[in-house]
Amino acid sequence: MQKAKTDTGGETLMIVEDEVLVAMTLRDELEAAGYHVLDLTDRHQEAVAVARRCPPALALVNIRLAGRDDGIALAEHLKELHIPVLFISGQVSRARTAQTVAIGSMPKPYSAEDMVVAVAYLLAHLKGDESLPCPRGLEVFLGRGTDLAPAA
Repeated sequence: MQKAKTDTGGETLMIVEDEVLVAMTLRDELEAAGYHVLDLTDRHQEAVAVARRCPPALALVNIRLAGRDDGIALAEHLKELHIPVLFISGQVSRARTAQTVAIGSMPKPYSAEDMVVAVAYLLAHLKGDESLPCPRGLEVFLGRGTDLAPAA
């Protein structure tokens, strides 16, 4: 499955977040850094539908979503689609227990600027580039039994 890219070469990302202002701030900062961000969503089924239409290189997923939707269940679904997930949640202990379905966790509160650095680090790491230092606050789950590398 080919991962989507913008015309400028920036990777495509998906944000699944129930806090609209947080999602919009992240989107704006990531787009300013050259990434393409798919339509924002706060629901499991909407996120899966978007991911099937245009598979992102990385999905940023909050654990608590709108209604009764759960970000960990969404991460399991995205893993089946070979889409790596970064948890963006204050629920650190839940994120750690779900590290088999995600590549890392960036606990709240975080700055949008820190998220841009974390996304760049993870995308580089997924491509085998380990030259960047691990960003402050990012907990990486890569190499702990996960099989989340994008499909070739």
